[in-house]
Amino acid sequence: MLDIRLNSIGKRFQYDWIFKNLSLEIPKGSFCAITGSNGSGKSTLVKCIAGLTPLTEGKIEYTSEGQNISDTEIFNFLSISAPYMELPEEFTLLELLRFHFSFKKPINQMEHEEMMEKMYLIEHRYKPINQFSSGMKQRLKLGLCFYSDVPLILLDEPSSNLDEKGLHWYLELIGEYGQNKTILICSNEPKEYGFCQHKIHVEDFKLKHNL
Repeated sequence: MLDIRLNSIGKRFQYDWIFKNLSLEIPKGSFCAITGSNGSGKSTLVKCIAGLTPLTEGKIEYTSEGQNISDTEIFNFLSISAPYMELPEEFTLLELLRFHFSFKKPINQMEHEEMMEKMYLIEHRYKPINQFSSGMKQRLKLGLCFYSDVPLILLDEPSSNLDEKGLHWYLELIGEYGQNKTILICSNEPKEYGFCQHKIHVEDFKLKHNL
């Protein structure tokens, strides 16, 4: 499992601070919601934690089984589902699963066939991703996260493009495959994060006046 410590981190775009002086320890195996109004910097914080966007100040420390993990290595320990993370749409579903799991170890040695069954996509195994509906793509993104044997899962708007059945499926994923993982959920929808033990409200870490 993975411990995450945010040490006085801040992110600025030009003269505007998105967040500043954010310090928090996210215990291993915990669920944490990142909330805030649209444009408040939720997604930016997730990108910083994932190592996709550099911080302006401060430091993020990652620890797994007593070993420090550098920010250049952290991507090996996480999976992320987000609207801005594009799928390689020229791949078929089966090709994408083979590609993804050549880099990530599947959880419980799960076979590709079982993954497709669980995502309700088995009939589309040879279909290119660019022919998938938005809901099918979202189920695929979530499946890639939860079926990867990683200690950290980052979810940005996880129920986006999902109907009520899809939302129920997402919550089942959390219950079945989210145990013993650290999960961060970026959302304004309580239905997506109501089970979280911790919460970061990004607007609590904004300057009153940007300089």
